[in-house]
Amino acid sequence: AIALADYSAIVTGALLAFALPSLTPWWVTATGGLFGVVVAKHLYGGLGFNVFNPAMAGYVAILVAFPLDMNLWVAPRMGDIDYISLSVVQTLGYTLTGSLPEALTFDAVSRATPLDAMQSGLRGMRTYAEIRTNPMMGDFGGRGWEWIGNFTAVGGFWLLLKKVIRWHIPVGVLAGLLIPAGLMYMIDPGANPGPGFHLFSGATILCAFFIATDPVSAATSPKGRIVYGIGIGLMIYIIRRWGSYADGVAFAVLIMNMATPLIDALTRPHIVGHPRGRKSS
Repeated sequence: AIALADYSAIVTGALLAFALPSLTPWWVTATGGLFGVVVAKHLYGGLGFNVFNPAMAGYVAILVAFPLDMNLWVAPRMGDIDYISLSVVQTLGYTLTGSLPEALTFDAVSRATPLDAMQSGLRGMRTYAEIRTNPMMGDFGGRGWEWIGNFTAVGGFWLLLKKVIRWHIPVGVLAGLLIPAGLMYMIDPGANPGPGFHLFSGATILCAFFIATDPVSAATSPKGRIVYGIGIGLMIYIIRRWGSYADGVAFAVLIMNMATPLIDALTRPHIVGHPRGRKSS
């Protein structure tokens, strides 16, 4: 039987829900949660034995299976721009039934994310400065996404303060993403978004503090955690800049989950008196 007493399934569900658009139908969310808990976790032996981050495994599963529903992001209010917003009741109605109110279409109530707009704009040969004039862009990242990032960071610092997580992985993720972003921006500021945009758009901060720090699927040694975090940050940048998906957090985490055994083998502290590469009898 699947044990729920450790609350790990609740953590998986909360992280998955935080990563999904608000208009995601309930059956899509349920499919992702079941895949993450049953397939990605308990088929490997349950808590403590899963190779992959359950929330990100569930996210990728429904991203592939339900691509349309995974792109129904509601745009923030942008000044005087004509924008149709759904009420809480209408949003709940869509998530339960999959039907919008009459005379409304998906295009009327949803928008591309700032990362989507940036990626498509750069591929359309527009400069970073030109794309920044889009009303959905804020002071540093995406409008509205900056506040989400700020409050998520407050929660992350609280976890650090309470010693629920350690600093190695968050610092590694941020360094692995922001350093190459800064270098590429200095080389060609017209074709590369700056580090501030990457920090305050998408799930960067959520990944650094809440997703990548999963204690089971992450590296175990302090040095290994730093390498693991840097790898995730670097993969996020590569996918965002040259990949097919605008964010890439879930794929970056799962790729580095596969590299975790190798990272642990290379960074695990050496036991004095035992030669490296040999198992103690």
